[in-house]
Amino acid sequence: MGEIEGTYRVLQTPGSRLGVQKTAGVSTLEPGQNLSTAMASNPAKTHERDLSIRIKMLDNTEETLNVESKHYGQTLLTEVYKHLNLVESDYFGIEFQNIHSYWIWLEPMKPVIKQVRRPKTAVLRLAVKFFPPDPGQLQEEYTRYLFALQIKRDLAEERLTCSDNTAALLVSHLLQSEIGDFDESEDREHLKANCYLPNQERIEGKILEFHRKHVGQTPAESDFQVLEIARKLEMYGIRFHLASDREGTKINLAVSHMGVLVFQGNTKINTFNWSKVRKLSFKRKRFLIKLHPEVCGPYQDTLEFLLGSRDECKNFWKICVEYHTFFRLFDQPKPKAKAMFFTRGSSFRYSGRTQKQLVDYIKDSGMRKTPYERRHSKARASTRTPNTDVPKQNVPFPEGLRTPGSPASAAAPFRSAHSSATPAPVLPIFAEISPSSLDPRAPYTRIPEKTTAAPAEEAGRKEMQQPGSPVLQGPPGDHPQLSSLVLKSPLGSNPAFQVNLNAASQGYSPLLSPVLSDAGGARIEEDDEMKRKRCPTDKAYFIAKEILATERTYLKDLEVITVWFRSAVIKENAMPEGLMTLLFSNIDPIYEFHRGFLKEIEQRLSLWEGKSNAHVKGDYQRIGDVMLRNMHTLKEFTSYLQKHDEVLTELEKATKRLKKLEMVYKEFELQKVCYLPLNTFLLKPIQRLMHYKLILGRLCKHYTAEHRDFADCRNALKEVTEMTSQLQHSLIRLENFQKLTELQHDLIGIDNLTAPGREFIREGCLYKLTKKGLQQRMFFLFSDMLLYTSKGVTGTNQFKIHGHLPLHGMLVEESENEWAVPHCFTIYSAQKTIVVAASTRLEMTKWMEDLNMAIEMAKKSTEKSDMLLENSVCNRSNRSSDEVSLEQESEDDIHSSRSSLDRQSHHRANTTMHVCWYRNTSVSMTDHSVAVENQLSGYLLRKFKNSNGWQKLWVVFTNFCLFFYKTHQDDYPLASLPLLGYVVSSPVEADGIQKDYVFKLQFKSHVYFFRAESKYTFERWMEVIKRATSSPARSSLLLPRDGKDSHTD
Repeated sequence: MGEIEGTYRVLQTPGSRLGVQKTAGVSTLEPGQNLSTAMASNPAKTHERDLSIRIKMLDNTEETLNVESKHYGQTLLTEVYKHLNLVESDYFGIEFQNIHSYWIWLEPMKPVIKQVRRPKTAVLRLAVKFFPPDPGQLQEEYTRYLFALQIKRDLAEERLTCSDNTAALLVSHLLQSEIGDFDESEDREHLKANCYLPNQERIEGKILEFHRKHVGQTPAESDFQVLEIARKLEMYGIRFHLASDREGTKINLAVSHMGVLVFQGNTKINTFNWSKVRKLSFKRKRFLIKLHPEVCGPYQDTLEFLLGSRDECKNFWKICVEYHTFFRLFDQPKPKAKAMFFTRGSSFRYSGRTQKQLVDYIKDSGMRKTPYERRHSKARASTRTPNTDVPKQNVPFPEGLRTPGSPASAAAPFRSAHSSATPAPVLPIFAEISPSSLDPRAPYTRIPEKTTAAPAEEAGRKEMQQPGSPVLQGPPGDHPQLSSLVLKSPLGSNPAFQVNLNAASQGYSPLLSPVLSDAGGARIEEDDEMKRKRCPTDKAYFIAKEILATERTYLKDLEVITVWFRSAVIKENAMPEGLMTLLFSNIDPIYEFHRGFLKEIEQRLSLWEGKSNAHVKGDYQRIGDVMLRNMHTLKEFTSYLQKHDEVLTELEKATKRLKKLEMVYKEFELQKVCYLPLNTFLLKPIQRLMHYKLILGRLCKHYTAEHRDFADCRNALKEVTEMTSQLQHSLIRLENFQKLTELQHDLIGIDNLTAPGREFIREGCLYKLTKKGLQQRMFFLFSDMLLYTSKGVTGTNQFKIHGHLPLHGMLVEESENEWAVPHCFTIYSAQKTIVVAASTRLEMTKWMEDLNMAIEMAKKSTEKSDMLLENSVCNRSNRSSDEVSLEQESEDDIHSSRSSLDRQSHHRANTTMHVCWYRNTSVSMTDHSVAVENQLSGYLLRKFKNSNGWQKLWVVFTNFCLFFYKTHQDDYPLASLPLLGYVVSSPVEADGIQKDYVFKLQFKSHVYFFRAESKYTFERWMEVIKRATSSPARSSLLLPRDGKDSHTD
């Protein structure tokens, strides 16, 4: 009585995969057994009468399978998987409704007759059981097709709840998969005959509008788009279990790859990650989660939820056990010996393959691919003649190897692994993809035109015949081989750029997420020689490609304001009408212009790369005419750019005045899409002109005076130089104002940091000498004062001001010998004297140089900085002393710091000041200006120090940081890498890198390798990272500004 009925310990081991332990749980299998031998040793009684069990498949067809009445569930599962020829079967399961009409999973280790009541009349159904966080983890195209059907089922059953726009987008991709390209009458008939959503008539217009934009997309691509969109939804793969908490509040429990989730309605209110969970158990109707003590403290480490019945509670517990084992462990749980006399509690454990085992199995077995039938697909087959060697039973279906935009809008027929047909063209790994032709954020998203791609079959044949390419071979009659796919971004791609990633030469799916450590690294090992043959090699081409790549990033940055921020303020009605008009009337025209400009660049690069016959004449192997035409047009927008000073000022005033706008502003800065401080994006239009000037300067330097593109490039450079000269002083003023407002948000204890006349000079980490010894402090040098702060000890990322020193009358002296502290110098001021130490001699030189220069400038200033300090800095009791003040913060200071920090909202942790704090370095305003000039974007291959393969990522370098995306179309980065403190170099022999154009980034023991596509691209990445991250000691921006122009030239 009262004992726990079932328990499951979630054991953690440091350094192992996401919580895996050597003794990874227990199993009901006998020692030395696996699942197949257990089935063989425990057969159901023979010669029993068969049961005819109806199974509803994911495409809504019903199959009847005959099994013996006492066969185990595994037998039925095996028959279904065999019938479907399903390789990645462990993601799936069979579910049925019990007498209480809720769905439960068929258990492999129990007889079917003991689980399914009335099996003759019951209808079981195949369903996805484990939803991976990224569809790229699914290796087989057929598996992705079945997952897409599951998403379709969830939409119809209202399990996958989402907005109307998202629902319409999902249905449009399903339509493209099932009936092919858009035809309005056919679409309407199909929607009338098939119900994808409850009340889908409401959004039928949106569905048709989206479907119109998928022309040329294959069913395989459509499936992937469905999964890419669905995985970002909060209800992706969620199955609710009704429960209540200790207070009786009705909630919903669910389980996912990350842990146990708690929902109130459809809103997620809590997540208990597997890493935080120590044990899961149930006792009658109570579901218990025991957490690690460091999560909730030692006094309340067990959470209790009440479900509807004991059966419901046990069912949910079993699902949790299976999810944890599948996603978190390397291997199946080891069997335990059966008890001799009695057992305590449930011994249920997951008895299939883990996800790691499944991925390894697909990778190692090299299975041959066999065709499958899309029962609902009416997409037309390609007009290309199928190879005669294809077996007759191979049904042609739209594959991922076609050329979109070709006359045959569907696809090439499937060819078996033994077909001698010419393989599809293979693209070099750095082929670009055009921006999205589809986005629910319309009307602010451009719709690019499709261009026709000429297949390069001969090049593809050579690529497939490379002797060094690894080939995965399997025994005859093995499972299907990995799919050949077009690597496509979630929202469409340029048909001129395709990638054939056939598993015959690739060990992993190309769609594996780049954030999955090393799981799919080896898939990017293409042949470099083939890549160089297929792309232009002229330096001018790569300069033009840099324009294209950075323009794509720039347009995404503008969308942060024009699309995302606009949506946030409109939703909350937080911005006054006048400010809305001022902000968006200035930036919208610029955004619209650059959408068209980007389209022109994409078309020109497509022609330059040989996607039409124009390249034979050489008419399009230049970029100067496009730049000249658009720079001339851009001059008309100078008046808009000159108003950005007013926009930035008014926005800052409004956020101080209106609490609602301030709240929306702060919340928006915490969103993933706002990867930089928000007001930084308002400076992008003027900064972009500086980029054009630098790039055009490189083109003019590269060309000879006789080159046909030289005159256009030179004239375009003149046009943009004229604009930058007009806006140069405005940009310097705006960059300073932006930096001051950014610091204002991150510092506690100062009210008016943006006072007129104040200029930012340097920020960084120094060690201040106190009675406790050297204490880390963050220092901020301005044109009139020096502030020092400490980082809060609570969850916020703000800094608390501990002291301020006016520059008027300040003196700085090196004092290493006096205090016997390396890199130490003393700052004498009228109020106090402090001793600080830098991390290196170079850092000390930078600080002393900038301090002395700021002091000299302050002497010449006619205004007294003391007045500014009294008005801006909160009053604090500072002791005056002619001697060195070895101060010690009082307990009151610390407590007040904590309480004030607790009242603040969370702030971003990747700002420059936080990086300086953790890397023990500093950054000046000059460094910021150099970083602005040295922004870069493009595709790179990344490799970790101990990994085996390369991962292709879209990389953006800005604000001293690398931001990583899957593709250039993604709205927010997957991860970031601050580079302050990193050293960039070429690999040495000990690194074992045998590739060209590879650079190495290293900070202490952290090492990354990045591989570029060409010598020019490699040199550009090396140049910008070196210039922006390892600046020598230099003068601050308080020097006359005249030197800036010559520098940018």
